[in-house]
Amino acid sequence: MQGNLPPEAQEKIEELQDLQETAQQVAVQKQEAESQLTEAQTALDELDDIDEDTQMYREVGELFVATDYDEASEALDDKVSSLEIRVETLEKQEERVQEQFESLQEELQDMLGGMGGGMGGAGGA
Repeated sequence: MQGNLPPEAQEKIEELQDLQETAQQVAVQKQEAESQLTEAQTALDELDDIDEDTQMYREVGELFVATDYDEASEALDDKVSSLEIRVETLEKQEERVQEQFESLQEELQDMLGGMGGGMGGAGGA
């Protein structure tokens, strides 16, 4: 079927496919960031229930290194803040991609509607 389409329509279809791939990649990144954010928030909540004198460790690569309460709290606060910004950025990117997708889809429908003559085209070009 695509072989019968004009080159402009084929190009729009390819752009739509690329945008769809981008949307999927952004959705996966957002899901991962949200998961990491939930983990960090949970750890921060758990830290509230721990005595400040408790010996703690943080993971550094393959090692666990001793840390104190304030360092752990500050590191988790920073991580939560950073991940909140990341999730917000990915949400905005997701919205932009969706808007581009819808706009391209409309352009393609208008282009194909004009070809067939029956789908609301306002005459020829």
